[in-house]
Amino acid sequence: MKIYEIFSKRQKRNRSEIPDVSQYEAIPLELRVQVIHIWRDMFGEIEYNYLSETCNYAYEIYVFIHEKLCREYGIFTLGKENDPYKNVGNFMLNTEETEKVIDVIELSFRCIDPEVLDDTRLFLSNISPDKAINELNNRFREHGVGYQYESGQIIKVDSQFVHSEAVKPALSFLSDPIYKGANEEFLNAHEHYRKRRYKECLNDCLKAFESCLKAICTKRGWNYDEKRDAAKNLIQIAFDNELIPTYLQSHFSALKSILESGLPTVRNRESGHGQGPEVTSVPDYLAAYVLHLTASNILLLAKADEELK
Repeated sequence: MKIYEIFSKRQKRNRSEIPDVSQYEAIPLELRVQVIHIWRDMFGEIEYNYLSETCNYAYEIYVFIHEKLCREYGIFTLGKENDPYKNVGNFMLNTEETEKVIDVIELSFRCIDPEVLDDTRLFLSNISPDKAINELNNRFREHGVGYQYESGQIIKVDSQFVHSEAVKPALSFLSDPIYKGANEEFLNAHEHYRKRRYKECLNDCLKAFESCLKAICTKRGWNYDEKRDAAKNLIQIAFDNELIPTYLQSHFSALKSILESGLPTVRNRESGHGQGPEVTSVPDYLAAYVLHLTASNILLLAKADEELK
């Protein structure tokens, strides 16, 4: 559905009341209501035939969302209504826990995402799944909420520029089935980052980077040790096989050093080994840097692989 630049919105922008900096602590009520509007466009209205005791797909979707959330939260119901749509909607509107709001949004959009669903049944919808997802992401940006729905998950976004230029293209590249392992690890890193598990985030960043290199080696038939070769050896194999062309390597004299030391060393020093007698912590900004560095490195490998004859 098209997002209209109504008068009040233009006035807020003129008064600099539209947030420029993303926040992650609260999901505004207006955004929650807009999500429900997208649901209505996407799923259509619930229909129940009391004579035949049958219901339409919209009803099934809300039952599915309600049951999955209740099971994961260890409760029997999200509300007191007999209507799953009302229970799910009221829960999202009223809960004070931001992560649970994100849970509802993520699960509901996984129910329409063609990249996630095997079920191809049609909804009584006014918009396509892609348009619904685009509107959700635009609404996040409009409210200055630093999340986006990508590849079946809500991920945390620090910089829209970095996200659009590095993270999103990297996720697109990793959607190829041969990069299934790397894709899963990179998405896990984003999930850890969103939930502030920064050590785990760094670990999965390195796993994703190494898995990407291994996938390219397998694709190209380059010999490597599946169990023993880590980032340093895999990078050397990539250079030896001219993944980065020889004529460019002299101009990228620091590239190997950056690839070898940037991501692996940050991970090893901060989270890869025993932390000793003192508890170490990984700051948010370092985890964000490593996430973006991982995306940039994966994108570099993807482009180099495309160019390699």
